[in-house]
Amino acid sequence: MCHVKQVLPLVPPGKRAEGSPYAGQDANCRNTLLISLEELVKDGLLMKHELPGPIDAERVDFSMAEKIKYPLIAKAAARLISSHGALRSQLEQFQKDPNLTITCSPGWLEDAAYFAAIDDTLNTFTWYDWPEPLKNRYLAALEEIYQSRKDFIDIFIAKQFLFQRQWHKVRKYAQMKGISIMGDMPIYVDYHSADVWANRKQFLLNGRGFPLLVSGVPPDAFSDTGQLWGSPLYDWTAMEKMKYSWWTHRMRRAQDLFDEFRIDHFRGFAGYWAVPAEAKIATVGRWKVGPGKSLFDAMFQDVGKIKIIAEDLGVITEDVVHLRKSINAPGMAVLQFGFGSDAENPHLPHNHEKNQVVYTGTHDNDTIRGWWEALPKEEKSNVRKYLGNIDESEISWEMISAALSSVAHTTIIPMQDVLGLGNSARMNIPATQFGNWSWRVPSSITFNSLNSEANRLRDLLATYGRLWS
Repeated sequence: MCHVKQVLPLVPPGKRAEGSPYAGQDANCRNTLLISLEELVKDGLLMKHELPGPIDAERVDFSMAEKIKYPLIAKAAARLISSHGALRSQLEQFQKDPNLTITCSPGWLEDAAYFAAIDDTLNTFTWYDWPEPLKNRYLAALEEIYQSRKDFIDIFIAKQFLFQRQWHKVRKYAQMKGISIMGDMPIYVDYHSADVWANRKQFLLNGRGFPLLVSGVPPDAFSDTGQLWGSPLYDWTAMEKMKYSWWTHRMRRAQDLFDEFRIDHFRGFAGYWAVPAEAKIATVGRWKVGPGKSLFDAMFQDVGKIKIIAEDLGVITEDVVHLRKSINAPGMAVLQFGFGSDAENPHLPHNHEKNQVVYTGTHDNDTIRGWWEALPKEEKSNVRKYLGNIDESEISWEMISAALSSVAHTTIIPMQDVLGLGNSARMNIPATQFGNWSWRVPSSITFNSLNSEANRLRDLLATYGRLWS
């Protein structure tokens, strides 16, 4: 048995994404704000006295973090570029092949670096507002950018290298401990991204490069008017003609960082909600047929075996279930969704499947404590009837126990629920823009043999045969 640690997408959030990792500026780059300054000191790229003092806050202040960390990371990158030795040689190799362990087209790194350099120079709302030569990637215009912003481009690449080097250390440590790292792959990318700019023919854009249709979902449990995500949609016909090369390159890149992947909004591969680009709400959209199994056949043929978890929440129809089962991908169950209807509810433990991943809640849900405090009386009654004689003051652990007792082969428990935290620790409220994605584990928390939560979780894992030693 292997333990699993799931992480949110590690892509850099777009300029207007308010920290959301699901609206990334590049599908293959990683968020360099996550680079450890202490590790840079160990590499001799920063001095200990250059580090800022400790900041202990429950919520991340992204603007403050950027102001403090980015200059130091850039300084470390510049020192790496001007250095000699093994680390500099590794950087040169990374620039030739950004996936240090898997052969993959290196073009994404160059595209990302040029895109960032132009964006930094012009600072427009989107790349659609760039001058025509840059918008349309004329070679002379790109060469001019390279000559005028070479230092920026070199540092951009060096920062991506530093992230990858540190992440490989994390992954190697996890593997030594028998922990599989589950990455999270958003189905869409932001319009203002290197991916769309460099691959216009693979997205549903008009002749001028503006989206024809954008992403979203119809009305659901989170919003009466649906959710308008606004990402450009893929031109699946064009992608199929190109043997889904954009997706296979993306998956190869992800393979170099993670052991398995949760693909967000999996149902979009069977059928997706398409909203006219000029629409203000998602309700005016309509369903369109996705690529289906042909996409995954192409990826499996090119990349090999991939361990995929399908995020199959929301409006799930038979075609979605058929697609998931055809590629043998486990779906998801979320306990918080289980108590609002009858005994046939698929999120209740007695309806779980073995080939499934069960969550107490996801990043889009409230914490268990916050959920319980806001739960209507009727649903609270359903919880009591189902779980038996529960201690409501320990509702987080009651639900954790229910999730671990499931027949599903994998259980994922958000850290907020392990710590028994309330609504203030919620990660995201769907269909809202501000105040999300900023919760972090308090630095005062240490997980060792003296930590009561760690010991309690260990005992439950042993009880339900999920303890790996």
